[in-house]
Amino acid sequence: MSDVVEKTLTALPSLLSLDSHSGATKLSSTSKLGNFIRGITELTSKHEEEKLVQRELVSIKEQVSSPNTSMRQMKELMVRAIYCEMLGYEASFSYIHAIKLAQQGTALEKRVGYLAVSLFLNESHELLLLLVNTVLKDLQSTNLIEVCMALTVVGQMFPKDMIPAILPLVEEKLNHPKEIIRRKAVLALYKFYLIAPNQVQHIHNKFRKALCDKDPGVMAASLHIYLQMIQDNAEGYKDLTASFVTILKQVVGGKLPMDFNYHSVPAPWLQIQLLRILAFLGKNDQSSSEIIYEVLDESLRRAEINHNITYAILYECVKCIYTIHPKSELLEKAAKCIGNFVLSPKINLKYLGLKALTYVVQQDPKLALQHQMTIIECLDHPDLIIKRETLELLFRITNAQNVTVIVEKMLEFLRVNKDDYTTIDLVGKVAELAENFPMHYYTYAPDNEWFIETMSTVFSVGGDVMQPDIPNSFLKLLSEGFDSVEEDRKLRLFAVDSYVSLLQGEPGKLPQRFLQVISWVLGEYSYLREELEAATVLRLLAKLLDMKSTSSETKSWVLVAMTKLCEGGAAVSVAQEVCESYSSSLDTVLRQRAQELQHLSQDCELRARVLPRHAGLEPLEVDSSLSFLDGFVSEALAAGAAPYKPPHQRQEELAQSKALSLEPYGLSLPISMSSCSIADRQSPTLLSVSSGLSGDSPDLSHKGGSTTLKLDGVKRVWGREGYLSQREPVEESAHVEVPSPLWSPGQQGEAESSHSQTPATTPTPQPEQEKHQLASSLFVGLGSQSSVCLMGKSEPTTQRFRRKVKGPVSSSAASEQISNSLVSTPSTANNLLCNDLLDSNVTSELAVSSLEQTSQLSQGPAAANGTCDVELADGDMKESSPSLVGGNGVVAADPAPHEDPDRPEGLCLNTHLPAELSGLCHSEITPLCSNQSLDLSACHVQEEDSLALVVFIYNSSDSDIQQILLELDSDELEVSCVCDSAVQEAGSHSVAVCQYSLTVKRPSVHVDVVGMVSYQFPVGTPQSVQFSYKLPLTSFIRPLTVSTEEYGTMWLDFSHDTKQKLTLISDGQEALADTLNVLKKKLNLHVVEIIGMEGIVACRLRQDQPCLMHCRLHAGTLSVWLRSPVPDLPDCLMYHCQRALQEH
Repeated sequence: MSDVVEKTLTALPSLLSLDSHSGATKLSSTSKLGNFIRGITELTSKHEEEKLVQRELVSIKEQVSSPNTSMRQMKELMVRAIYCEMLGYEASFSYIHAIKLAQQGTALEKRVGYLAVSLFLNESHELLLLLVNTVLKDLQSTNLIEVCMALTVVGQMFPKDMIPAILPLVEEKLNHPKEIIRRKAVLALYKFYLIAPNQVQHIHNKFRKALCDKDPGVMAASLHIYLQMIQDNAEGYKDLTASFVTILKQVVGGKLPMDFNYHSVPAPWLQIQLLRILAFLGKNDQSSSEIIYEVLDESLRRAEINHNITYAILYECVKCIYTIHPKSELLEKAAKCIGNFVLSPKINLKYLGLKALTYVVQQDPKLALQHQMTIIECLDHPDLIIKRETLELLFRITNAQNVTVIVEKMLEFLRVNKDDYTTIDLVGKVAELAENFPMHYYTYAPDNEWFIETMSTVFSVGGDVMQPDIPNSFLKLLSEGFDSVEEDRKLRLFAVDSYVSLLQGEPGKLPQRFLQVISWVLGEYSYLREELEAATVLRLLAKLLDMKSTSSETKSWVLVAMTKLCEGGAAVSVAQEVCESYSSSLDTVLRQRAQELQHLSQDCELRARVLPRHAGLEPLEVDSSLSFLDGFVSEALAAGAAPYKPPHQRQEELAQSKALSLEPYGLSLPISMSSCSIADRQSPTLLSVSSGLSGDSPDLSHKGGSTTLKLDGVKRVWGREGYLSQREPVEESAHVEVPSPLWSPGQQGEAESSHSQTPATTPTPQPEQEKHQLASSLFVGLGSQSSVCLMGKSEPTTQRFRRKVKGPVSSSAASEQISNSLVSTPSTANNLLCNDLLDSNVTSELAVSSLEQTSQLSQGPAAANGTCDVELADGDMKESSPSLVGGNGVVAADPAPHEDPDRPEGLCLNTHLPAELSGLCHSEITPLCSNQSLDLSACHVQEEDSLALVVFIYNSSDSDIQQILLELDSDELEVSCVCDSAVQEAGSHSVAVCQYSLTVKRPSVHVDVVGMVSYQFPVGTPQSVQFSYKLPLTSFIRPLTVSTEEYGTMWLDFSHDTKQKLTLISDGQEALADTLNVLKKKLNLHVVEIIGMEGIVACRLRQDQPCLMHCRLHAGTLSVWLRSPVPDLPDCLMYHCQRALQEH
């Protein structure tokens, strides 16, 4: 340890020394920091360390508070405070002094100040606001060191609501002549994108310029931003595929300087970033994947050095190969690479192989069969990480035939595991396997006993650390039941018997959540066991109340269960004893439950009405508006009570009274304008005052003094792992005959070649036989006749349990089913030069896919179903051919859409528009999807307060279609069917029209409408077609005609706002008018008034959803301030304003 201390002291730079001589390059052996570090290392107990550190902190506090302390001494004191904080002791008194040091010292002292601030404070710390002006000043400095320090601290930590204040200065640094400044500026923008992506949407072109930078460091820094943006929206960056491939070729070929090499591997982290980017770009896109194949092959070939970093590159290559459109040669090389990893004796490589195998097993389950014996051995590996990853792999290949064995292995691991994180993860997986099957509402449970016993083990082992949705899902499953009433009764009856026996044993050892589940089940279903008296159950529940370990929440569950069971006789006497104990409890919840138990036990008729049996099967009617309180509210207001204020309004008022004012002083006004000075400071209609407030500094004056940027309503569709509701499409492997799941492909070949010979039988050792039996149980069902596994392969076998379907398919389930079946269409990838990278036009293509499903288990052959996704952009729309997808998820060989040869050419759907809509402006009629008998198209028509969606159903068959039912739903829209537009049938080669009215209930940049058309021929099984229709928010925007005075009044009433600087479309004297006219034309806005350098604009979604815009010319840009009473609307409208000006 002493050697390490000496080396550390020798390596510390001279900035930590108090020696003022220029020749001092090492830490003085007599310096206070050196003595402090030596003293810490020589201690023998934690108590001694605390005493020494506390004495040091007291000494530091006295010196930093002294007015005689110089900056050089303050620098040394900050380093000592940093060391104390690193040891885990708070030194909050030094935070403000660290900020002062960053503001006032020399370059060396500022460096220590910035370092201390970055280590002491977090992004939400209130003292960080004091550093904003210092960062602004240093960003404008001519000293490169100060600029670098400012960019470094911005890239590490900076308040989200202060980003607009420094964003223009950071943008300027992208053009700095020094590459280190450009690189740090790119990293700062990457940080901005992570915490506030809407703030940097207007500078995406500059990211492309950074990608073309001549310095490799700047280019590498830009890859961080592109990886995040492509992960969020890969379709918008398909044109850069060839450019990323070219960069990777140059990196792999060693074209970068030697400084980028690591253990003779050229820029390995850069290769990993590029491989991840290419995986996103080539996913479900054959044309882009074909561009990637060559460089992937080259990366695999060159990564031959036996070093950990090359293994990381090979792992990313394997993931990329199995993510993009498949190519047989690359798949073989990737499979060989995985095999080398899995069979390696090194633990790190074995873990890497298992992780890669877990990732690719959904595309190629044969790989698991090839390495099944190795996987069995990993289950008994002494390393817990290897065992946990092996269980994750088994979880991915679970099907109805091997679920029992896999769950048993997981539970065995849980019983010996002591890590909470692993327990939470595995408990969730076991519960998922035991309870339900995602998206198909099947269970894997072989029988009632196994299901209840498994869930009881989950509750016992998981304890109170498991996720709360696990017991909730279990109780919901018991309550809703399955298709069979008799199966429901047996399942609930076995649960009652199991839980009664548990309570008769040692309930004190059971976790609280398990006790809550037991209480609920006994309260709901103990009556099913006729020979079980209610009084017996009540006495068992009363024991739980007497245990000291029972929490108040569990006691509340127990009292509710007892209330359901108290039915006269002995049961009432037990209930009365409990009521006497808890009627005077200090816990108000328990006291209330006890009072309910007392009253309801004495009034059976009232209890039957309040707590009826089978109540869980009846839908509850909830008055979300609380209209029953309207009379009380009216009386209170009439008596002088204050009206209700929403939480955000109360927070704003509190912030205005306590927070620091960030508004600049008003401009000096001429005498002729002094009459305007008494106006409200936030009103943009009094242009002379707002010019200094909302114009010169639109980023600092925010909500009248609030320091928080309101981004709560911004919809997060994409996350760090990709699209949140999307599943990766699964491709079935080729049919392979597997005589025995224990044989590898090589062994199968040997067996087939020698089938005429009788091999000599040798006795197998007992351990080997056990492993073979376990393998046959674990890997059953992975051949060509496999049943449905967790990752989505087909399963022809019948499940024992099937979740009961209540009513029509829910919109959320339909939406999830549609999103999972989408297949991206290929897009043409161009070979781009650097100039092509600067092109700002991003083309969006329509993604259309179709999905084949089965109608019902009980019916005969599967019906042909289709799924499509249509996105309507603001400009011209492009259409791609839909991809046919089989019922098992395999993409058909022919991607061309079905075309009916009997369909009349030039079929004009415009003539089928409803009469009331024929005179209105409508969008282009867009094909949705089609199959052998049906073609669906749609268009939307703008009405005054809503949007009309017209769906055309063309029957292309020779038979009449009956029982047509069209269902639409949306999370963001209110969808209502026009009564006269419902259709029931469509004749041969005729068109049926359905009309729906759409209004916005929750603004979003784009809104989705999911739908399903079900129909039936006179002879045949029912069929259905699913589709998705995507609309921009601009389709719902209407101009709002108001006067300037009305505008000013409305502005003060709105609490949700956002601010941004936009690019002008021209530089002339009419730049403001020209820009507002473009926005007016493209977004359907109303320009209220333009006076000089300022303008005000108004629009609305509905009558109760207005949005106001205040614009001002400032420094060659357009400062825009949006306000609305709707939380999400300003951010969404700002996005469309940016896009409209970029596309102009």
